[in-house]
Amino acid sequence: MYERLKELLNNSYSPYYKFPVSAIVVTKDGKTFEGVNVENANGTSICAERHAIGAAITAGYKKGEFDRIYIMLSSGEFGTPCFACRQVLLEFMDKTSKIISVDKNGNEKEYSLEELCPYPFDL
Repeated sequence: MYERLKELLNNSYSPYYKFPVSAIVVTKDGKTFEGVNVENANGTSICAERHAIGAAITAGYKKGEFDRIYIMLSSGEFGTPCFACRQVLLEFMDKTSKIISVDKNGNEKEYSLEELCPYPFDL
């Protein structure tokens, strides 16, 4: 995943904050879907995590069919999804699903969705 995440950073459209982010979501049947952040001048940007989830949904995947998601920040440091992305992840992934942050050296830091969202807003 490391090499592909690194390559994807080049596809980010981030002229305003200049902070590319890449993500790859993995479904329970092993398929992968990629996303990058796409900024917009009016602030209605889309994050890499939501982009990847959206690509999978477009391909026909449904709530509960997602296994894990990998993310990489252009800064090379470990990072976690923003709160808007966390809510989307809660909508489609199990609370035990893994969020895996990858740093510039390929090291991974793993969190469960439940760890990142201890007080979820759900129905």
